[in-house]
Amino acid sequence: MLALALLGTGCGEQSGARAGGEPGGTLVISTTRDPGTLFPPFVATTQAKQITEQIYDYLADVGTDLNTHDEKGFRRELADGWRWSPDSMSLAFHINPRARWHDGRAVTARDVQFTFGLNKNPALGGHAHSLLANIDSVTMPDSLTPVFWFREKSLTRFLNAAAQLLILPAHQLEKIPLDSLRSSVPAPIGSGRFRLRKWDKGASVEIVADTSNYRGRATLDRVIWSVSPELTTAVTRLFSGDADLVEGLRPDDVRQLARDSNLKTIALPGMDYVFLRFNLRDPANGNRPHPLFADRTLRRAITMSLNRETLVRSVLDTFALVPVGPVVRAYSTTDASGSQLPFDSVGASHLLDSLGWARGARGMRAKNGTDLAFSLMIPTNSPSRIRMGPLIQEQLRRMGIRVTLDNLEPSTAGDMESRGRFDASLSVWTLPSNLDDMPRIWGTSGIGKNGGNYGAYSNPTFDALLDSALAAEPANARERFTRAYAVINEDAPAIWLYEPRKIIGLHKRIQTTPTRPDAWWFSLADWSIPPSGRIPRDRLPPPR
Repeated sequence: MLALALLGTGCGEQSGARAGGEPGGTLVISTTRDPGTLFPPFVATTQAKQITEQIYDYLADVGTDLNTHDEKGFRRELADGWRWSPDSMSLAFHINPRARWHDGRAVTARDVQFTFGLNKNPALGGHAHSLLANIDSVTMPDSLTPVFWFREKSLTRFLNAAAQLLILPAHQLEKIPLDSLRSSVPAPIGSGRFRLRKWDKGASVEIVADTSNYRGRATLDRVIWSVSPELTTAVTRLFSGDADLVEGLRPDDVRQLARDSNLKTIALPGMDYVFLRFNLRDPANGNRPHPLFADRTLRRAITMSLNRETLVRSVLDTFALVPVGPVVRAYSTTDASGSQLPFDSVGASHLLDSLGWARGARGMRAKNGTDLAFSLMIPTNSPSRIRMGPLIQEQLRRMGIRVTLDNLEPSTAGDMESRGRFDASLSVWTLPSNLDDMPRIWGTSGIGKNGGNYGAYSNPTFDALLDSALAAEPANARERFTRAYAVINEDAPAIWLYEPRKIIGLHKRIQTTPTRPDAWWFSLADWSIPPSGRIPRDRLPPPR
């Protein structure tokens, strides 16, 4: 209860008056992972998203209320205005004539056209490819007017055109072959309020204010992402004063933070969830079904064997909830009364018995001489998942199921998962401001290259219901999403374990502005440090 009270206080501080004041100061963010890439089409980590969204701009971005259907709430970035055609099948943006790339060149409609074509090209393998399916082309009647042409009407036309692509400089990239872009991307030249100063891969990334930016100078002089190998080390750097911010605090961290008068918390609704993903295909041969998990009844039995409430309380106390399915509660379309298959060990035992998985002398189950056993892959950069692994292992052992825990370095785990070389994994998905990407993660269209459906789950009924929900008017969307979630929950291609609240630890000298639930860094350029709170590292070193 003390921790929850603290979270409420922190959230209240965060949502107060907008920060401002004299420019200057350095914000050090302690994080556990290198961004991997700063090339927007390939961004796959939260750290990379945080950094690239400071260096580059969208045409317009989703506002703090996460309303992706009302374009009036979008924040204008490169575009200073837009207009729809009479039939609503094309959308013309007007580029702010003051917008400049960090090398001084003007931003033009050609940059937008180039960015769309590059991301649309399947040969590049960019992550935004599937989100652009409804956009047929981008034309440019003049140098400041890119026009998006749509294949069909949908509620997400404005979102997909305005806020799915960070605009890239054509003059820097258009003559570089795709093969070269995939293997070696040049240093970022953006139009954002920060520019890249230094990237020491595996150690830190430093960005500095673009002092003549068309949207106004960032209030902070610089922001540094400092990489630590583990969350414990990252948090220790906050407590020692070597860093100003760390996200993903655990209950023990929050209790310790409450005793430090120099620190505060920001509590945001959870926008990610951790889940146990089953691989429905044979890891040794993706053309064959998995010898265990292709069986829907077995997946259901394993799901019913896990007491998710107990798992969550044991690892995260009251700082997380069991998800209602492959979604988080922050969306207005989520019915919080929905649920997965319930914990029912007796029912699970009956299902396992009916499938022929009989208990042996030592209590473990086997069928036709084969043990009921599988390996569970866990990335080592997640303390919560590392702690949850043995608890899952023990609960399933009691049911006669043997689980081998395979703790792997994150990049290795990610590579094996994307190639389907695993039995089961403890995975995480951080959801964006809308659900358009869900087919790529859970739909049949997400199986294979450029998809994120690494477990190869496929159900045409779920696909159809999800498509219907994504195309529905706001008044009908919630009911349709609920029906789609009911189908995938019954099929149990995964066990959705926990939906954590996002708890950020922050030094009190940092003055923040209103954040977005899915992106606390949304207005990072407007954060500030009052002169009275500045320390030696706030002085910006001379440029090199």
